[in-house]
Amino acid sequence: MEPLAQWPLAERRLITGVFTDIDDTLTTAGAITADALQALSDLRRAGLAVIAVTGRHSGWCARLVHGDPAQGQAPWPMDALLAENGALAFAPATWPPIAPGAADPKAPRFSKIYQQSAEERAQNALRMEQVAQRVLREVPAIRRAQDVGGRETDLAFDYNEHQHLPDTVVQQVLALLHDEGMVTSVSSIHIHGCYADFNKWQGACWLVQQLLGHDLRQELAHWVFVGDSGNDQPMFQHFRHSVGVANLRPCAARLTHRPRYLTEAERGAGFAEVAHAILHARATASPPVSAKA
Repeated sequence: MEPLAQWPLAERRLITGVFTDIDDTLTTAGAITADALQALSDLRRAGLAVIAVTGRHSGWCARLVHGDPAQGQAPWPMDALLAENGALAFAPATWPPIAPGAADPKAPRFSKIYQQSAEERAQNALRMEQVAQRVLREVPAIRRAQDVGGRETDLAFDYNEHQHLPDTVVQQVLALLHDEGMVTSVSSIHIHGCYADFNKWQGACWLVQQLLGHDLRQELAHWVFVGDSGNDQPMFQHFRHSVGVANLRPCAARLTHRPRYLTEAERGAGFAEVAHAILHARATASPPVSAKA
């Protein structure tokens, strides 16, 4: 991994879209930092496409894209959001997205789209509940992530959010999920299992095709991914421009695929570094380019 400062200016000038993880990439202790929130806004104002991608469940993500008036929370400034490691997305009805102020205030900005049919999701939900009960019986230390009822396409167990468990427990859970024929991944906070080969890269390719009608694999010179953990590896593997925020360092040795660059700062401040690097490069380019054209 090279320092972010080594990212060539000419390559940064070509970036028109940003994929970013959420937990511990935009957030610190579960909340988005002011500098990361400002960075998202600045990128969108400059005409870049901003798409978050997370292992978090759909109910949690809905509050980010729609806002939560009861809590005084405005929608996060982004163009789309991939949830549950890419199995579903909150996507705008049109591309480029209509700015909130220009749209019908009564109309939702985003609709939910899935990679699986409703029938597949219902069948898998029954199987996953049986697996969850087996894991809870056989690994007494583990707890389900606090999102039961909001998660639609996979299982998630908390090993590093509300409790902090050793790697031996993580490996026990993974072994049981594999024994049940599940595909697994591990984020900075949760262990995931699902009955489909969903991952962030596969989901990103699907969503770009859905929104833009483009093949992401042919446009990687124009996109960057920012992340921090194990379930970001498919993105680190495939993206020509990939950046890890500095808090990735402790787990880097365990990763098969690492980002090309690493920020100096951790979490939200690290993401803000990436945004600044892109926007600084674009400020020296004439005329600017846009992913929303």
